[in-house]
Amino acid sequence: MNIVSSTNAAFVKVRTAIVRLGTHFYRLPAVRADAAALSFSVKSFVAAMLAYYISLRIGLSKPFWSIITVYLVSQTSAGASLGRGVYRLAGTIIGAAATVIIVPNLANTPVICSAALAGWIGLFLYFALLDRTPRAYAFVLAGYTVSLIGFPSVFAPDAVFETASMRVQEISIGILCAVLMHRFVLPKRMTEPFVGKLSGTLRNARQAAGSALHGISGQSRRERNKLAMDLLGLQGLATHLPYDPAPVTVRTRAWRLIHDRLVRLLPLTAEIEDRLVALDTEGRGLPDELVALRHDVEIWIEGVDAENRRDELALQLTDRARSLRSRLVVDAVTRDGWLVANLALHLTELIVLLHDCERLERIIRNTGRKPGAASSRWPERARGYVYHRDHVKAARAALGAAVGIFTGCVFWIWSAWPDGGMAVSVLGVCCSLYGTADVPAPSVIKYTVGTVYGVLISLVYSFIVLPRVTDFNVLVMVLAPAFLLGGSLQARLPTMVMAFGITLTIPILAGLGTVYAGDFAGALNTVIALFASLGFGLMSMTLLQTVPADRAISRLLRLSRKGVRRQALSKNGDGAGWRSLMADRAALLLPLLAKSPRSDAIDDPLYLLRVGHAVGKLKQAVRHVDGEIGGEARALFSALAVCFDAKQRSRSSEVVELGQRTDRLMALVANGSPHDCSRLLDLVIDLRFALSLNFIPHKDHDL
Repeated sequence: MNIVSSTNAAFVKVRTAIVRLGTHFYRLPAVRADAAALSFSVKSFVAAMLAYYISLRIGLSKPFWSIITVYLVSQTSAGASLGRGVYRLAGTIIGAAATVIIVPNLANTPVICSAALAGWIGLFLYFALLDRTPRAYAFVLAGYTVSLIGFPSVFAPDAVFETASMRVQEISIGILCAVLMHRFVLPKRMTEPFVGKLSGTLRNARQAAGSALHGISGQSRRERNKLAMDLLGLQGLATHLPYDPAPVTVRTRAWRLIHDRLVRLLPLTAEIEDRLVALDTEGRGLPDELVALRHDVEIWIEGVDAENRRDELALQLTDRARSLRSRLVVDAVTRDGWLVANLALHLTELIVLLHDCERLERIIRNTGRKPGAASSRWPERARGYVYHRDHVKAARAALGAAVGIFTGCVFWIWSAWPDGGMAVSVLGVCCSLYGTADVPAPSVIKYTVGTVYGVLISLVYSFIVLPRVTDFNVLVMVLAPAFLLGGSLQARLPTMVMAFGITLTIPILAGLGTVYAGDFAGALNTVIALFASLGFGLMSMTLLQTVPADRAISRLLRLSRKGVRRQALSKNGDGAGWRSLMADRAALLLPLLAKSPRSDAIDDPLYLLRVGHAVGKLKQAVRHVDGEIGGEARALFSALAVCFDAKQRSRSSEVVELGQRTDRLMALVANGSPHDCSRLLDLVIDLRFALSLNFIPHKDHDL
């Protein structure tokens, strides 16, 4: 009996150890990524085979388009798959309708017809570049659907309506199967990654605030830059949330309110850091109460207390900071006093912003609360994310795509190449899909590498495997290894583009049509046309659609400087929307700076955001102020507009004049009436410190 009991106990221990080891093994990031990729691949393959079977059963002419559509639509989350499917369907219908209108009416003039089709593709690439949300996929599809249907139909216009109708049906079946499979079979929701990313972003925001309070300049700057990048990544996830099958969707207004506060936090942490550094460098001690408040705020930021305890501490710190600020303003009669009072004001704002973000995050995570009551405590309008849109850059890329595609059409028509229509249609797809990137060549090369693998696999299938297949079930079994491998690679970001070359090439080149063809000469001609179009597309996009990093940096900086100039010249100055736009430009600029050898471009991409924010707030405060203060403020804004002219770098004389005018306005405000002094002087100090980053060295001016 004892032997049996001891054996059972040992067995239980071994089983427990195995379960723990297995659980730990599954929790490893690499293993979880592999499991997620395999799940995505299996679901995509099942959806593709289902779409293929339905297309065969109802007698569509080219059922392989259903397979291709499944792999183009499928995303790693259910919400993204549904959104992409909706946009693809809308774009396909628009593109098919345009083809039916353009091709028959211009059938007698192939060159003009090709020019019209190329112009349509370029136009919708322009729209896609302006709309940086997932909706851009609809514009991309509206463009390259014309390429897929239109160019092969240039010399066969009578069949264009039937071809367009078939493509819409095949693509609709693929979309339906992909969406249903990813939405209802082990769905991976976007809400969980979004909430996890949001929590990480708020941790980074607290770290940036803590570094600013400690005066760690380099670390604080890096964390601000990372925060700007996090906001762009969060917005990319948030755009898919309306399509997510979560029980309670993330509240869009709460996310917009968090975004507005985090954008304000970007310049605020720099403002606090600069004041602490200035006071420490110039040997000025802080009042004991302010030192204690700063210490307690640091503890609160780094603390891991319960939610109710953090709320209570935040409210206590806010009351202390406001009370201290009021006392410091009353006692401030010198530059030192106003600087300390200004620091207390920004500490108060920091506490309020971080506390608001924590409460809003809890609203987003709390799925049991009613949507209406959740955000009623924030009555102000939430501006949310504002995208940078560059019409000149978009027009240049669109024109380059249209010229490249039309050049290929001219060569095709002139040479009377039988497979030229297919080659030009692939060229149009490449220019549409990868023309949205500043440097499309790396993506085209990855896709070409994947296409090489796809061609080799397709030839093996087409002439060795498929001739021996006589049953659909067997066909599914023999296709599974290639498509499961391609789908697994497609689920991983580093190999996603290459995987498209595999999953999109096999259905066409292996001849997954209604009947087995086995035409080696036709397959060889298709391969030649495919690689010719990819090679020409690579050359065309490199010459006509590529934007070098230095040029992109210069343009973003010019537009950002122009934005600051507009702030100075506008009547009231923009608020949250302008700050969000500048934060987006900073997020676009930071990766470019990492790739560029330029060191003189800018010390901190968020510098112009900080200056523009200070200018806008001061503009709003003095718009009704007359007299000497109003006149000096307007002269200062004129000097700022000259100094931040986007067409030229600031001259030293302009910089000196700007510093002198800021100091004069500071002195006038400090000597004004007590009622007007406090708020205006804070804003002038903010502008003075913001400008001191790059333009003006700190000077000791008594007020």
